[in-house]
Amino acid sequence: MKWRGRRRSSNIDDRRGQSSPGRGLGGFNPMLLGPLIKLLFSKTGLVIVGIFLVVSFATGNNPLNILGQFFTGGAPLTESSTPYQGSEKENELAAFSATILANTEDVWNSLLNNYRNPTLVLFTGSVSSACGNASSATGPFYCPGDEKLYIDLSFFNDMERKLNAPGDFAQAYVIAHEVGHHIQKIMGITDKMNKLRGQVSQTEYNKYSVKLELQADFLAGVWAHHSQQMTQMMETGDLEEALNAANAIGDDRLQKNASGRVVPDSFTHGTSEQRMRWFKKGFETGDISQGDTFNTTNL
Repeated sequence: MKWRGRRRSSNIDDRRGQSSPGRGLGGFNPMLLGPLIKLLFSKTGLVIVGIFLVVSFATGNNPLNILGQFFTGGAPLTESSTPYQGSEKENELAAFSATILANTEDVWNSLLNNYRNPTLVLFTGSVSSACGNASSATGPFYCPGDEKLYIDLSFFNDMERKLNAPGDFAQAYVIAHEVGHHIQKIMGITDKMNKLRGQVSQTEYNKYSVKLELQADFLAGVWAHHSQQMTQMMETGDLEEALNAANAIGDDRLQKNASGRVVPDSFTHGTSEQRMRWFKKGFETGDISQGDTFNTTNL
């Protein structure tokens, strides 16, 4: 892909190197440990700690931060302000992701009147979102609760080494797929899906989930179609990279590689063939109206 030197999105929340809220003590200063212990075991301290706990629960603040302010004259206990230093390759992936997000913004703002630019959160290890805490093992995901995309950049390395799906356009497909889920949120499709929870069996819900994911693949293809018309970023072999990535993350292939068996009723994203076909359909047509996976007899 010819992506270098192009606009990068400002809608990036770079949390790399940060601890997820609620996991450990974060930036607790060990120099405060002695005073805290003395405080806890004094009569006055028990009263003060009790007050701090009440205030912390009432305000939603970390009680350690409040105690830190008590000892430091108002300076809260925070994580180190030292900027995260990623490797050269990781920082390049971060720049690439910001560039692809900017490109999706340009494409979708030109196609949808009510489009809202989502935020891309870059994290390492674990992250907290409006949809709950998640680890790197979750893989890239979109949270409709805060309209943010979450990606641990190490996933792109896993695509190449573990899934045999290398290439920058394969990585762009992943980002575009998550942006596709954002479009589904804007169009009200996600809310309809959420209403189905508890109303249908798990097997039936899985079928709807497959439709949702295949539509996101289709929308990723629509993005690629219009992106190429607008920017000519794609090069020879890029389309094959995206199709190979779609093939690598099909439910049937992943299940067979993991356990040697395939359980169609448990599919939630679609087969390799389906994912490739719907992405390709979006790429070839560029027509949003042809991506209604919920009302078609041929998934």
